[in-house]
Amino acid sequence: MIPIDDSPLTRDGKVLILAYDHGLEHGPVDFEDVPESADPAHVFDVATHDAVTSLAVQKGIAEAYYPSYEDDVNLLAKLNGTSNLWRGEPNSAVNWTVDYANEVGADSIGFTVYGGSNHEIEMVEEFREAQEKARDYDMPVVMWSYPRGQGLRNAKTPESIAYSARLGLELGADVAKVKYPGSQDAMEETVRMAGKTKVVMSGGSKRSDEEFLSNVKSVIDAGGAGLAVGRNVFQRENPERILDALEKVIFEESSVEEALAAAESAAPEAE
Repeated sequence: MIPIDDSPLTRDGKVLILAYDHGLEHGPVDFEDVPESADPAHVFDVATHDAVTSLAVQKGIAEAYYPSYEDDVNLLAKLNGTSNLWRGEPNSAVNWTVDYANEVGADSIGFTVYGGSNHEIEMVEEFREAQEKARDYDMPVVMWSYPRGQGLRNAKTPESIAYSARLGLELGADVAKVKYPGSQDAMEETVRMAGKTKVVMSGGSKRSDEEFLSNVKSVIDAGGAGLAVGRNVFQRENPERILDALEKVIFEESSVEEALAAAESAAPEAE
């Protein structure tokens, strides 16, 4: 691990990554409810919000759009990813190198590891190569650490999620992105297992403001560092409103009620 509290990835030691690799991982279905979210420029605009510490995208979107936003958005290069058209054992293709990500302007890198997959060994070896190269550029490394594979009976148990956070520590990730394990107590154990690796919650599928913010509040209260979120922001008609609330919960440790009230008061009145 390297000290990352002064890096572009963090703000006051906390993290709010806006993830936008969904076009590759999930396909157009994730843009149906809010059609403008299919336009990367729209999401780059959203990522200029003060609460967002980095925007995570794949190579093509970084090449095409980041040059217009390099003064306003911190770029996290998501190095690997695979389409939802793939139906085999969980795996993730490496789509660009750390060297090229640095050339494009990335401040940090992200890499998926599916612990428990039949492809775990090769994925870990690919992660090792990326992690060690990132050290040459002092880039923080975020592991998308998801237990997944045909050998796992239940990848969503608190024990599996705590194990996935531990993988981040053992393999040298500065931040481990994990699923929400279901309770604050389980998240406390997940954070404990991660040691000096910061733990952030994966935002997951869209849900109500109250439920989503309550999960995030639970993560912060458990000692987690924040959130890596996509659909719960860009699938909303007013993504700035939920980012206002997230800023309160993550960086000011406000209650959910306080965060929602502040976001509501800051929202522009309808014309």
